[in-house]
Amino acid sequence: MSTRHVLLGLLAGGPSHGYDLKRRYDERFPQARPLAYGQVYTTLQRLVRDGLVEVEGTDSDGGPERTLYRSTTEGARELARWAGEITPPAPFVTNEIFAKVVVSILVDDTVDPATVLREQRAAHMARMRELTALKSDPGADLTTVLSADYALAHLDADLRWMTTTATRLTTLTAEVNAA
Repeated sequence: MSTRHVLLGLLAGGPSHGYDLKRRYDERFPQARPLAYGQVYTTLQRLVRDGLVEVEGTDSDGGPERTLYRSTTEGARELARWAGEITPPAPFVTNEIFAKVVVSILVDDTVDPATVLREQRAAHMARMRELTALKSDPGADLTTVLSADYALAHLDADLRWMTTTATRLTTLTAEVNAA
């Protein structure tokens, strides 16, 4: 996920402080990788440097001084360009589960690949139950439901891959060891 573009998107609704951007990020992307406050402010500084965001002013409201940021015209154009750009499907397998299965085959008796798959499946099922409960909560907002649906679809794809791999483990082991 592009933090700079997400922050530009959050600023599209109007000027905001870094603290409020972080809060809105947490609300809008509840299942996404957490975003640290430091990352928000570092990204905002880079956006200002690149002319995509500008400082509108500062205020303190009786507390520490806070900077108000707003998107520039160039920032709005960059956001539209990014949002309209097709994201290509990943060209490489970067999933750690796949790597662990192959490595467990390579290291012979140290780790049983069938055990890796079985334990990973149990972890996936537990997470799927958590997400299902989250999205089924009567108070869940649409962002939470959509985010949980997205995560559930990916976990389901992983489960199908694990099932297929488990049935092919003998053949996969022979191929990996022959190479």
